Amino acid sequence: MRIKIEKGSAEEWQKNGVMGVALVTEGKDGVVHETDGRSVLEVVIGERAKMTRRALRVLIRRIVREALAKKYAKIAVDFSLFRFEHLQMEDADLAELLAVNARMADYTFRDFVTEPKEGWPSIVEILFTNVSQKIAQTKVTEGVRRGLIIGEEVNRSRHIATMPGGVMTPAVLARHARDSVKNLPVKCTILDEAKMERLKMGGVLGVGKGSDEPSRFIIMEYWGAGKSASGGPIVLVGKGVTFDTGGINLKPSGYILGMNMDMSGGAAVIHTLAAAARLKVKKNIVALIPAVENMPSGSSYRPGDILHSMSGKTIEVLDTDAEGRIILADALHYAKQYKPALVVDVATLTGAAMAALGERATALFTEDENLELKLRHLGEESGDYVWPLPLWEEYDSEIKGTFGDVANVGTTRYGGAITAAMFLKRFVDKAYPWAHLDIAPRMTTLADEFLAKGSAGAPVRLLVKLLEKY
Repeated sequence: MRIKIEKGSAEEWQKNGVMGVALVTEGKDGVVHETDGRSVLEVVIGERAKMTRRALRVLIRRIVREALAKKYAKIAVDFSLFRFEHLQMEDADLAELLAVNARMADYTFRDFVTEPKEGWPSIVEILFTNVSQKIAQTKVTEGVRRGLIIGEEVNRSRHIATMPGGVMTPAVLARHARDSVKNLPVKCTILDEAKMERLKMGGVLGVGKGSDEPSRFIIMEYWGAGKSASGGPIVLVGKGVTFDTGGINLKPSGYILGMNMDMSGGAAVIHTLAAAARLKVKKNIVALIPAVENMPSGSSYRPGDILHSMSGKTIEVLDTDAEGRIILADALHYAKQYKPALVVDVATLTGAAMAALGERATALFTEDENLELKLRHLGEESGDYVWPLPLWEEYDSEIKGTFGDVANVGTTRYGGAITAAMFLKRFVDKAYPWAHLDIAPRMTTLADEFLAKGSAGAPVRLLVKLLEKY
């Protein structure tokens, strides 16, 4: 997809076979009128005074999805129509929002579907017209540039997360991580099982024991501020379970489909770092992704096993389907060597987070109130919404091990998202702020988001904003 800033009105371009867009307050949504050689797509938005930033994201996606359905390759959009004064958005921010969401809407996972003879519908070009002032054109152009980069990396995250587990194995994910930053100033190191053995990563190795696919530990380093810069890097940790059967505690059939996307956290941090490097963010950033398959076999780890984590703490396995936190324990401990300024881990960790929040927001855990407020604000700004849940010390007793230092599930069936976060907290140093993002509620798209089925790509947009503004 290209987005170009063009002089003149949308009407002039429509005469050359480009579909125009009209935002109307009433009527039938998605109607195309063809008069005087011009095609106009009418999109009902209701009262302009009631437009919100949230609704604006959905609006541009609706336009793109309608154009795709009607097989228009080019759209002419009057940029001024998307200026809603009460939203108080700068032109650059508005252009970025429109570009990110247009790019996200123009994506569908089709790797294993036979292409029709006429080809797949795609938006080749969007023309932003009526951007008259030279200063405004410069700002809109920059916003579009940023938005397309972020949108592309969100889609790349969605793509690998939606890939079938039989294709996207830990080794393939590791190769993808390296390929995703090819020609970018990013160092990518892949640890195999022998190297993890030497580092005593008993959590990662323990979870991966049941699979024929060898586990990997992915390390990506981007020194955008220079290695001599004061302060440590921001470390992003992503759960990379490329398929989760639940292990010996096998998931029931209604819950196992879609578990190829249990590496969505890993996909998100890989492509957040790629976006940061492409945007030339002047920060030092490290991404860590423990990549495993959780499979049942004669060599699988068992309920009742005791795993020795890299930190030296022992983990009592009460449920092999609570594997994500076990591999993250080693990654969070590994992060300490960087003396980080901030650590954020991202994981499709618990169904309990979905029970608490539904499918509209990521569950946020942190004891740093300033970080919590910043993440909530940036969530609204980016469209990757987050909502906080507690990390109170009273919950700590619920993960105390009987035969090991810490148990991998709580003592009751309630508050599972919280006890999972409390488990992770045991492996984090108090010397730096830490946030845990349980993205299980945002693993897949919803029908009213006007995005193709599959991975939602959360929280790449949020993390990019955080890297730029922390």
